[in-house]
Amino acid sequence: MRRRDRTAAQNDSGVEHPAPGGAATGMVPRLAPGARRDLGTPAWIFAYLAGWRVGTEPPVLFRVLGRHRRLFRGWLRFAGRLMPGGVLPRRETELVILRVAHLRGCRYEFDHHVRLGVRAGVTRADLARLTDEGPEADGWSPRERAILTAVDALQTEGDLGDAAWDGLRAHLDERESIELIMLAAHYDMLATVITALRIPPDPRRRR
Repeated sequence: MRRRDRTAAQNDSGVEHPAPGGAATGMVPRLAPGARRDLGTPAWIFAYLAGWRVGTEPPVLFRVLGRHRRLFRGWLRFAGRLMPGGVLPRRETELVILRVAHLRGCRYEFDHHVRLGVRAGVTRADLARLTDEGPEADGWSPRERAILTAVDALQTEGDLGDAAWDGLRAHLDERESIELIMLAAHYDMLATVITALRIPPDPRRRR
């Protein structure tokens, strides 16, 4: 097995979270978040609006990656095609992202998508199942179980065996199956970036 679940930590909302990683463990962030002059006005406005939507200051991740303006713009277009512009229902998209973040122990990614997941219909009971038992927990629909089983296989093996693939295709069409694999792989990549750059948590928005 390539990766294992990290020990969960609990935040002040009572929701199980993955063990903090990167800057949350006390490591110094490796790049300072860019100011408006570093990101350019369009990227700064986008970051501000993204933070406003979830109740934080402009996301640190966006303000760091935005220092590479051209790459940041290209990444946003690609990421937006997966979420929120993908063919998978938003609830399923958020379950995939949250499961990847949990398995990777990426606190930043998990916290951010808890906030987005609530808006997409992810409940506290879903979060508890997702972090405590995963795909084997009672309460998932057959489709959700197949999706989460595929996510776990991609994380632990870097592949989908025939059984996981057949289970997935019993519920997802071709486009959904392609998108699911790319979505899980994208947020695995993003967890690596967040960890390697020691991205700290987003401050809550000042009232």
